[in-house]
Amino acid sequence: MRVRRLPRDPGPAAWNRLLADRAPANRLEASITADWLIIGAGYAGLAAAHRLSKEAPGARIVVLDAVRVGDGPAGRNSGFMIDLPHDLTSDAYGGALDGDILQTRDNRQGIAHAAAMVEEFGLSDEAFARSGKINGAATAKGAAHNADFARHLSVMGEPFEMLDAQQMQETTGTSFYQSGLFTPGSVMIQPAMFVRGVAAGLASNRVTLHENSPVIALERHGDWVARTPKGQVSAPRVIMAVNGHLNSFGYMQGRLMHVFTYASMTRALNADEVARLGGHTIWGLTPADPMGTTVRRISGTGGDRIVIRNRFTFDPTMEVDARRIARVARDHDRAFAARFPQLNGVEMEHRWGGRLCLSRNGVQVIGELDEGLYSACCQNGLGTAKGTLAGGLAADLSMGITSPALERALAADAPTRLPPAPIAQIGANMHIRWAEMRAGKEL
Repeated sequence: MRVRRLPRDPGPAAWNRLLADRAPANRLEASITADWLIIGAGYAGLAAAHRLSKEAPGARIVVLDAVRVGDGPAGRNSGFMIDLPHDLTSDAYGGALDGDILQTRDNRQGIAHAAAMVEEFGLSDEAFARSGKINGAATAKGAAHNADFARHLSVMGEPFEMLDAQQMQETTGTSFYQSGLFTPGSVMIQPAMFVRGVAAGLASNRVTLHENSPVIALERHGDWVARTPKGQVSAPRVIMAVNGHLNSFGYMQGRLMHVFTYASMTRALNADEVARLGGHTIWGLTPADPMGTTVRRISGTGGDRIVIRNRFTFDPTMEVDARRIARVARDHDRAFAARFPQLNGVEMEHRWGGRLCLSRNGVQVIGELDEGLYSACCQNGLGTAKGTLAGGLAADLSMGITSPALERALAADAPTRLPPAPIAQIGANMHIRWAEMRAGKEL
């Protein structure tokens, strides 16, 4: 199969720009063999490589990525590793009780796998911190969403804490939020620091990583053969950890939704601006309305900064241009100004977009696509936790190792088929825009 398109990610991967430069990429420029080939070095691909390195010691494991680690979608998210249900299509993230209990169990399995890699490779608290997160409510409607979710969490037996306006201001430094819902189980990561740290650790476990080496064709000649512009890898087992780009390889056509979301990051705040801001130095806030604005304050490598993320667009081509980033930037600036008037004059230094892959029925694509060809794709907007889970499960499947989580994944329905492309794109974007307008001040 010839790959139909290669990844194109708009704007700089800001998290990666905060980190030190690396040695030049190790491109694949030869014909090599492996016991396992993993395509994609994001959360799923790195988790799969780690799992294989532990359970199949001595195996030759090769990972290919089209760009540098941290420059792709894995380095473009907001850095929330969320353990609880997080359905972006719902009013308050929750769904059916039994399903949410199982989803939470699976999300925590993904987080536990990530934590094991953090411990093994000595990653810092800045890369991976068990700090919890807040659902922030700016309106009475948002507070009602939080109250609904709190009742759902109570039935699930999950801990949470309701925060009033004063507690929200003490945490965030802004009086914008009326209330909040704190849950302790989420992990906050510096996405690029995390994936780069894991990739570096895997290199010492005899995992070979080739960056800037996009797969342009995948064929089967006994073993699978993946071709790149200047080389190829032959392997009997291949794990596809490419999320929505699974479509580019010819699989799950008409079943995956390709959505972009967008973020902006301020320049580093100076000492006077930090004092004016107040609040805690590190916190993460998701909106009470899933279509609202996510906000993070970070402090560490690169200084004290604010990250704003909002807006969604449905783009089946998996590409957006600079004009889209410029239009969305105005929404980011408005959201920032509304929340932090005391930081008037602070400019955004980085603006970017990142790809999500969702299915209409909320299922992942974890399984065997063809003999020796496995998938760890479609993370449904929670790539940090669900991607890590999917990578580990796909690796297990390729080794014949079973578990309750893998059995659930294999028993899941296939992603629901989408309407014809023009109808899907128009309908989805109209629905997204309506939902964003309905979010009101939460956006």
